[in-house]
Amino acid sequence: MSNYWLIIVGYLIGSIPFSYIVGRLWAGIDIRRCGSGNVGMTNVWRNAGPAAGLTALVLDLGKGMLAVWLAGQYGSDLVVALSGLAVLIGHSWPVFLGFKGGKLVATGVGVITAISPSVGISTMLLWILVTVITRYVSVGSIIAIAAIPFLMIAFSLEPPYLALGAFAAIFAVYKHIPNIKRLIAGTEPKVVFKKR
Repeated sequence: MSNYWLIIVGYLIGSIPFSYIVGRLWAGIDIRRCGSGNVGMTNVWRNAGPAAGLTALVLDLGKGMLAVWLAGQYGSDLVVALSGLAVLIGHSWPVFLGFKGGKLVATGVGVITAISPSVGISTMLLWILVTVITRYVSVGSIIAIAAIPFLMIAFSLEPPYLALGAFAAIFAVYKHIPNIKRLIAGTEPKVVFKKR
C-alpha cells in the first residue's frame, strides 16, 4: 500500500493556523486584520504580546515536526521530504483560512529539525543571533532559512532533503519580498525585546 497519503496529512497539519488561533484565544483579535496582516509569530508577538508570539512559534514549530515524524514512521526519505513540503504548502496556503497563510519560517525550521536536529538547531541559533544583532526578525529569518541548504550539505543529508531545503530557502525568501522592500526603504519595524 502506498504511503503517499501522508503527504495529504502533512498538508492538513500544515494548514492548522496556530497564529490565527492564538490571536483569537489570547487577545480576541483576528491577526489577519492587525499589523502586517501576516498569519505568523512576529505579527502575533507585536499585536498580542511576547507570550502569545512565543506560543504561536512553538506550535508552528511543532506542527512541522509532527508531520515529518509521522511520515518517518511509515514512509521512505522521499515520502518524508514530500510530507515536509506539504506542511510548508499547507502553512502558506491553508485550506482552513482561504489559502492565505504565513511565511513558513517557523514551520520550516520545525520540519528541518525533525529531519536533522543538527541542521535545525544550527538554523535556530543563526536566526536568534542575527535577529538579536539586527533587531529585525525578517533579516534573521531570511538569513537563517537561506542557510539551510548549505547546512544540509555540511551535515551530509540525503538528496530528497537537500531538494526540500532548497525549496524552503527559495520560497521563504520569496515570501519575504515585502519585508525586503521595507528594509530597503527603511520602514521595516524592529523587534522590541520587552514585556508588553
